[in-house]
Amino acid sequence: MENGEIPENANEHCPGPQSESAGKSESCEGCPNQQICATAPKGPDPDLVAIAERMATVKHKILILSGKGGVGKSTFSAQLSFALAAMDFQVGLLDIDICGPSIPKMLGLEGQEIHQSNLGWSPVYVESNLGVMSIGFMLPDPDDAVIWRGPRKNALIKQFLKDVDWGELDFLIVDAPPGTSDEHISIVQDLGAASIDGAIIVTTPQQVSLIDVRKEVSFCKKVAVQVLGVVENMSGLRQPMLAASKFLRMTEAGEEKDVTEWVREYVKEKAPELLDIIALNEVFDNSGGGATRMCSEMGVPFLGKVPLDPELCKAAEEGRSCFVDQKSGTSAPALKKIIETLLENQGISRMLVDNDA
Repeated sequence: MENGEIPENANEHCPGPQSESAGKSESCEGCPNQQICATAPKGPDPDLVAIAERMATVKHKILILSGKGGVGKSTFSAQLSFALAAMDFQVGLLDIDICGPSIPKMLGLEGQEIHQSNLGWSPVYVESNLGVMSIGFMLPDPDDAVIWRGPRKNALIKQFLKDVDWGELDFLIVDAPPGTSDEHISIVQDLGAASIDGAIIVTTPQQVSLIDVRKEVSFCKKVAVQVLGVVENMSGLRQPMLAASKFLRMTEAGEEKDVTEWVREYVKEKAPELLDIIALNEVFDNSGGGATRMCSEMGVPFLGKVPLDPELCKAAEEGRSCFVDQKSGTSAPALKKIIETLLENQGISRMLVDNDA
């Protein structure tokens, strides 16, 4: 328990040896360290002082949260980081999804390793102004499972904040795991003295996702983290009707016959004005009003919708920005508008100029 760190053999939801409830709370029952924690002297955690000093050179800290997994939270984190870096901001992307680190792949950094200097751990850089840190860089085999209890995960998050030499950053984007568990409590507590700008919550339109997003909003309110806004991802499948679609016809034998070329030639000859039509298919049920309605009911900002775009999925798989070419024709403009709205809502662009003055 050196420097107030939570021991690896502690119970889940350990309050920490420096907490006033250490050794006394319900979560301490049966812990081998209970007696030591109950009698140990209490005081401020020196690691929090070190974190505050390290974060003093980071202007804005934004958490990216989701109620459920699989809603595109990490894809949004990656593309937000790419976009901010393209605006010439200094950007850091911290992946605290300890058990499911997907950020290295989405930034095209698979196989990279962390290096140490006399200033601490060095982030892995995509560009000179976009650095990344993830447990994914520390695994000898990318297929290795990380089977850790809460205290060990919390200790690594603290180490990421305390020991990584980010240098001067305009933005630190923190990609958190889904839900409201130990990692979320840890990051909020550890960054408490360094002031978090707020959280962006990513969801999909259907109620099964929004139910958990409401819990995420409730969590943010309880821990006094401002909700900067909600992004509705996978909001309908939008793509050029003919260029991107495949057309099938069922035969009498119940087999599928590909008639794509026939349809394209027929439309080109009979109705060429339809060639540029964008087709919209509602993949998820949004009859409940989706994220827009939920935001209105819970009093949090709605940042916008990002359509389900196969080209955006491909960009994430290939670890590249969706903004550098015209392939992500439906998702990239939507993401750009959301990011511009975020900056405008928070006055971040103006604040950065003022801070540099």
